[in-house]
Amino acid sequence: MTANNNMSVNDVHSQAALDGPSISPLKQGRTVSTAAVGPWRLVFGKLVRQKVAMVAGAIIALLYLVAVFAEFLAPALPTTAKPQYTYAPPQAIRFFVTNPDGTSDFKLHVKGYKVEIDKVALRRTFVTDDAKVVPIGFFVKGPAYKLWNLIPSTTHFIGPINPNDPMYLLGADRLGRDVFTRLVYGTRISMSIGLVGVAMSLILGVVIGSISGFYGGWVDTAIQRVIEVISAMPTIPLWLGLAAAIPLTWSPVSVYFVITVIVSLLGWTSLAREVRGRFLALRSEDFVTAAKLDGSSEMRLIFRHILPSLTSHILAVVTLAVPTMIVAETSLSFLGIGLKAPVVSWGVLLQDAQNIRTVATAPWLLIWPSMAVVVAVLSFNFFGDGLRDAADPYDN
Repeated sequence: MTANNNMSVNDVHSQAALDGPSISPLKQGRTVSTAAVGPWRLVFGKLVRQKVAMVAGAIIALLYLVAVFAEFLAPALPTTAKPQYTYAPPQAIRFFVTNPDGTSDFKLHVKGYKVEIDKVALRRTFVTDDAKVVPIGFFVKGPAYKLWNLIPSTTHFIGPINPNDPMYLLGADRLGRDVFTRLVYGTRISMSIGLVGVAMSLILGVVIGSISGFYGGWVDTAIQRVIEVISAMPTIPLWLGLAAAIPLTWSPVSVYFVITVIVSLLGWTSLAREVRGRFLALRSEDFVTAAKLDGSSEMRLIFRHILPSLTSHILAVVTLAVPTMIVAETSLSFLGIGLKAPVVSWGVLLQDAQNIRTVATAPWLLIWPSMAVVVAVLSFNFFGDGLRDAADPYDN
């Protein structure tokens, strides 16, 4: 029986040599191909299959693209005021213009305004003037600016052909400033404060949580009591107290940095607890014991062996923490204790719209910043959920 088996194996090998190189049936299976793929490629492959998460990721990328190129994408400057267009309503982009002979030509434009007097409310109102056509275009010349405060330019992605013509795609505020321009500029502040705040919270949460979970004992007890004290503090009164300590003479950049620190000091506790729990579960694993026997130091055990195994989980948690930071900044600014003019953020835009006349005559001043916050928060939540599911090793 043994000789026959050996002969059959030799025959198979001889036949394979005659047929030339071929792919082993095992290599064609999913087990070998999956084992050859790195963990990050597996996570990305699972993430791509989640359509909602990918759409949310595309929206997030678009928002950050707007934040990076805000000066170029905005048709005007955020501080340019035209009182003659106070509370001017939004203008719709039109594609065809009607000629006197009844034919239509393709021409990108918006309709102008004309002022009428409301005899009941005794105030002026803006109505569409069909006779006035404001041509608009792409890559047009407009107000001078410095891209990233470094590169001077006068080219804007979209705007009126004549810079003096009115173009308010999302309406105008109480000073006649373009809401679309201010919304674009506000994207930079509101989206970046989320990243900066999460970065600071990430460092605090990972480092403190790692130390707490790795050492345990009195170190863990002391850190957990500090986390409990911070978590027990009421958020809004604490914000009020910390923001009230900011001197009024500070520059907008200094205020921005302090608000980021305030938001970060309250956002690291949940991540620290999650990291601590994972460290408590992993510090007794075989690979940690092997690293100890190999002579690895404690810092190397933490940051080289245990922490990398939490990377996907931390990444998902951080993605879900960004919208919390955005909402926190918006809430602080809306309450008047965060960023203030001349800084432009979504919260500042909402704070500027806190008056009865805005609600009655210019509701778009509240709608557009609110929609921006909602879209950003939902996009981060959907993308974070998809990333968390993709990084779950037990989810097939």
